[in-house]
Amino acid sequence: MGGGNQPPRVGSLEAQQTSLSSPDPNIHLHAVVDLGSNGIRCSISDLTAPTTRVIPTVHFHRVNISLYEAQVDPDTGNRIPIPTSVIDRVVSAILRFQIICVEIGVPATNIRLIATEATRTAINSAQFTSAIRDATGVDVELLRKEEEGIVGAWGIASSFSDVEGLALDLGGGSMQMTWIISHAGEVQISPKGSVSFPYGAAALTQKLADLKRGKSKSEAKKAKEQFRQEMADNFRTAFEALQIPESLRQKARDHGGFPLYLSGGGFRGWGYLLLYLHQTRGQRYPISIINGYSAQKKDFEDTEALKEVARTAHEIFRVSDRRRKQVPSVAFLVKTLAESLPYGIKEAHFCQGGVREGVLFRNMLPVVRQQDPLEVATARYAPASAQAIAALILAALPRPSAGRSVPSSITVHLVQAFVNSLYFHATMSKELSSIPARGSWHLTHGIPHAHRALLALVLQERYGGELPPRDVDFKSHLQGILTPEEVWWTRYLGKLGLVLTQLYPIGTIDTFKPRIIPSARWATGLGKKGKKDGLKLTIAIQKVEYDPTHLREELEHDVQKIEKVGKRKNWIGGRDGWGVKVLVSVEEEDLLAQNQDLVQGY
Repeated sequence: MGGGNQPPRVGSLEAQQTSLSSPDPNIHLHAVVDLGSNGIRCSISDLTAPTTRVIPTVHFHRVNISLYEAQVDPDTGNRIPIPTSVIDRVVSAILRFQIICVEIGVPATNIRLIATEATRTAINSAQFTSAIRDATGVDVELLRKEEEGIVGAWGIASSFSDVEGLALDLGGGSMQMTWIISHAGEVQISPKGSVSFPYGAAALTQKLADLKRGKSKSEAKKAKEQFRQEMADNFRTAFEALQIPESLRQKARDHGGFPLYLSGGGFRGWGYLLLYLHQTRGQRYPISIINGYSAQKKDFEDTEALKEVARTAHEIFRVSDRRRKQVPSVAFLVKTLAESLPYGIKEAHFCQGGVREGVLFRNMLPVVRQQDPLEVATARYAPASAQAIAALILAALPRPSAGRSVPSSITVHLVQAFVNSLYFHATMSKELSSIPARGSWHLTHGIPHAHRALLALVLQERYGGELPPRDVDFKSHLQGILTPEEVWWTRYLGKLGLVLTQLYPIGTIDTFKPRIIPSARWATGLGKKGKKDGLKLTIAIQKVEYDPTHLREELEHDVQKIEKVGKRKNWIGGRDGWGVKVLVSVEEEDLLAQNQDLVQGY
């Protein structure tokens, strides 16, 4: 297909004639071809509002062409130009993708070809990119090595709502390092951009092999140690050159090291090895999505365990034979990095964000970037009065007092996402509605595993908490991602949601629905003997002369479900575990007279 039988270029008359049944172009569709070192990734994303923030994928496929390996002579290990046969395969792959773009409706002006290390450093880079341009009509955007790290950092920022730490992108030919602080869509990285090292997974594998070639065992060991020292020195030099803010340094000093935010195929392979360990040993980790997965220092740095898994495991999810061969090199890099970074590594967060996510997220409006991914992902299911119901739940959470507070992970965004999903499973049979834990948002980009677990568990409690035997273990493993304190609050929030859905069965609050105003505070003197500390929740309802619906009696019965969460036998871990005593009272008040503005706001 790379010769005379090429299909017409996108946008040409011939292309239009051969695609009469194709849809009209959609300006919100964007196609990106990532010409990476280990493979070529072709993707189409839909940036239509209101789901723009989570970068929904319309189409994705990977072409298994390693531009890095194509430039290495297998006999001598020397660099060679990209062979003509490989250039033809790449051109053909892009032409086929352009046909897909026409079929889906991507405007020709929204197709970008982006190349990184392997193309940038190729001996015949100009010939390669010219061949692509001549055949496809699209220029190749060749990222400078500093720019490559910046795009990677933006991809990482797209993967989380909040980021503070070091950002590392491990491709096939190179590794980039920078620092990143991202909150509410405002992304800061080093004024120096990023530092690029020739330590990509494939490049490092080749380098370590070269160090052994033609040497005795002792000579090879000495050469490897010298190289390790060279790498460590380069990491320390880069660390200082990046001008890391004092705020990040101080947190690293105080909290046992820097959080790492990792992207690129080399690190994702390392993450999948960790997931394999967590799913086959110990706690049976319940989520298999790499984006948002976090590993603690001791697991991330256990290079010997991961090398053993790569060597002996029969099959590892999402780890190809090529990745297995690169594991010793990645282990070498991880160990060197851990030893050379000042203050060390606190934890590692794995990101799906790469070139596609980086270039698209970077071009979004700040008002779009600042949106919370979990809230965006659930917005399509929101009931009519979603914001008003969320305000009721937030009012039922106590403000911090005397050192007691709700966990920081229970955010306004989580509560809104919960309310958005509050009725989604309600029309299903009880056997299905009680198992919303896997969630329809599982395909959404940018949600950490802890946030997925929080929402899943809150929704499961909203439907009563009852589960069939096969899902009990799954729930337990989800709880294992969180702290006991967070798990308890998912039960409290879930039961609040259950009570509210009984008050407002279809998710609307209007003039025909009962009015309530909840309030919560930390309190002392609770329990029958008045000796317990805990949470006092008051639900005020409109006082009426005659109530044929018996609202107060029904509500007093329903809130017992909330109080049961606070009984010691229902604490997380049993009577000696974590929990809060809860006392709920329903009181009649003249809400219209006392809080008319607030009530009308509902």
